[in-house]
Amino acid sequence: MDMLWSGWGDPAKAAPLPDTVTGLMRDLLGVTPREHGPAALEEIAVPGSPLTGEARQALAACLGEPDRLRTDAETRIRHTRGKSTPDLLRIRAGEVDDIPAAVLLPATHDEVLAVLRVCAEHQVAAVPFGGGTSVVGGLAPERTTFVALDLRLMDALLDLDEVSRTATLQPGLRAPRAEALLNERGFTLGHFPQSYEWATIGGFAAARSSGQASAGYGRFDEMVLGLTVATPEGTWESGRAPRSAAGPDLRQLVLGSEGALGVITSVTVRIRPLPRKRFYEGWRFASFEAGTAALRRLAQDGPRPTVLRLSDETETFIGLAHPDRIGDGGTESAGCMAIVGYEGTDADTERCRAGVHRVLTAEGGECAGTEPGDRWAHGRYDAPYLRDALLDAGAFAETLETAAFWSALPELYRNVRQALTTALTDAGTPPLVMCHVSHVYENGASLYFTVVSAQGEDPVAHWAPAKHAANEAILAAGGTISHHHGVGTDHRDWYVREAGPLGIRALQAVKAELDPAGVLNPGVLVPVRHP
Repeated sequence: MDMLWSGWGDPAKAAPLPDTVTGLMRDLLGVTPREHGPAALEEIAVPGSPLTGEARQALAACLGEPDRLRTDAETRIRHTRGKSTPDLLRIRAGEVDDIPAAVLLPATHDEVLAVLRVCAEHQVAAVPFGGGTSVVGGLAPERTTFVALDLRLMDALLDLDEVSRTATLQPGLRAPRAEALLNERGFTLGHFPQSYEWATIGGFAAARSSGQASAGYGRFDEMVLGLTVATPEGTWESGRAPRSAAGPDLRQLVLGSEGALGVITSVTVRIRPLPRKRFYEGWRFASFEAGTAALRRLAQDGPRPTVLRLSDETETFIGLAHPDRIGDGGTESAGCMAIVGYEGTDADTERCRAGVHRVLTAEGGECAGTEPGDRWAHGRYDAPYLRDALLDAGAFAETLETAAFWSALPELYRNVRQALTTALTDAGTPPLVMCHVSHVYENGASLYFTVVSAQGEDPVAHWAPAKHAANEAILAAGGTISHHHGVGTDHRDWYVREAGPLGIRALQAVKAELDPAGVLNPGVLVPVRHP
């Protein structure tokens, strides 16, 4: 099944906002319904494919079956851009100026290699497409003519080594299917990001994804042991042991490369035994500062649970993950709510839970029982559907994220919130700005912001200065421009500043070696290098 073309996920799961919520948005933010809903898919004016007959014939020959090169309007629309709020607003308005010229469905590594060679020969850009869940412009290259390489046919579990506890997976394998295949053998990947239902293994690697259970399982890039990559210049393989001192770790060039250095065609990951027990509970803290200090204690001194996240006062009060309870207020919504999750054997989870209770109680936390944790687990993938419902109701809703060392986190939190509030208030659409700590490490943590406001006359244009201000605030406060969403084109200019001139030139030199024609997702991650 394909994802909803004008929104997120399974159309059957979409639901309108309750009247109480639309009333709250109207009273708090001045949100009013839009006069016109999304354009109908069949009404979108799609330009003809700019592929030349020669290029199309050569690309089709790489795939073997004529149906695996598609230029019909609907398929191209469904592969246009990603799922950021500006992406959705533009597609809902029928804007498809950056639509792919064709969608290709390779089924093997060799077919991907052949396609990339043809693309280089005919100067056609190639953009890998997994679940289409990018929210940072990762699917919108700086090239008029490009093809989307939909990897859905490359969806197999190639190998599972129970002795070494590794699995080799193809890139188009969606996360739920990958998890099901591993579960059948008694293992889990343990990677459950909010995009879990639709994102793919290749996308996780290409964007350095981080799942909601990262406190226990680690980020996806920490799970990757080996990679196979197709480039216009040939095959690139890296990773033949769990650790190595044989030069720099070249896997790290592929992880986070977002299709700019090659197309990932297989990923070898470490896996873990399927836990016998999973449960989640809530903890309440008087303030975000107190809750953050408690999370730091666990991250640095242990015990470390599998899931560890903390909502600030605004996000706790609003109850963003639970639309039917938004704005309830009262003592249940006071302070800040943390979610703590445990996975493993009965003995391991109880031992960890006892230690966590000692630490969090000493830090002023109050256990709220399993009900908040159960509600979070039940709705852990629902926020993008809520975003769609907010857009339908006339609200603007978007997210951004960053990370920093613990000592820099308070200033980062204050400055980003202030930057967003000031920019959107100046634009006449004062926002609600919510935040949570989503991933913790011994030395720091990530912050995930959600912004809701009225859409204004031109919602895409109204968001641009706010996003710019937030990005500037992130760099000024010592944060990274992205913790797990990636760089794409939206963050590229700030990533250039974060990496520095010499670092960017080094990346461009690698790209020039692997992709001398410059056809791999041009403009994503690094600026196009002009002669």
